[in-house]
This record gives sequence, C-alpha cells and structure tokens, in this order.
Amino acid sequence: MLEIGTQAPDFTLPDQNGEMHSLSDYRGQKVVLYFYPRDMTAGCTKQACAFGELYPQFREKGAVVIGVSKDTVASHKRFEEKHGLPFTLLSDTELTVIQAYDVWKEKKNFGKVSMGVVRTTYLIDEDGIIAKRFGRVRAADNPAQMLAELS
Repeated sequence: MLEIGTQAPDFTLPDQNGEMHSLSDYRGQKVVLYFYPRDMTAGCTKQACAFGELYPQFREKGAVVIGVSKDTVASHKRFEEKHGLPFTLLSDTELTVIQAYDVWKEKKNFGKVSMGVVRTTYLIDEDGIIAKRFGRVRAADNPAQMLAELS
C-alpha cells in the first residue's frame, strides 16, 4: 500500500477525449484522484455526479478531480456526455496505474470472488505527495468527504 507522505506514482493516461494526462501536469494544485470500478453503474454514477456537482467548490479550493477506471476512452466519453461531468476521466485499460495505486484487489460479490477495482480516493498535495488515502469509500458520500478534507 502507498504510504501517506510519500511521492505519488506519476503516470500518463488518456482522458475521455483521447488527450494524454500525467500526474506531474498538475503540480501546484491539489489532486483528488479517485479510482472507481466501472462507468454507468449505479454507485459509480452517484459518485461521479456528486463530484460533478461539487466541482466548482473543488476548483475554488485549488483542487482538481480526476477519476480513473479500466474502462475505455470511448466508454468514458459516453459517461461524461450522459452525465455532464466537468472533470477528467482517465482510461487505464492495462491496469498499470490501478495496480501502482494498489486498488486492484480480490472482491466478493454474492459469494463470487473476482478481481476488480476497490473504490479508493487519494488526496495528493501540490508537490505530488500523498496527503490522504481513503479505501473502500461509500460512493455517494465520498465527494463531500473529500471536499471537507480540503477545508
């Protein structure tokens, strides 16, 4: 697991428009980096829409919100357009960043065991240092929780 106070692993991934983003592009800003299982599912939609509603307040506090899942660029584009999401969604189909941030885990659902993304949110400071980590977050509550962390 990544430790609080350590350098966040840098990465470069495509967003919902196919443009490349690196964590280092955001130096000087706080980054709310959230990992979610899948576009268009109930919990992920609640979380994304709540981040979208609060996004102006995140920006006022000098923070950006970035969502990461293993879905494709095209899937992210549909998700963004359907829900009017104002922030960046990154596609990690190779699971490189998902694994680097230690969120690819064994999950149990109705007795079935499979591997998947465990909903996790990191707060990364202006210097690229991990300030906070929240694992197994509640989708609907996480955006307000993260906004409160910035206060």
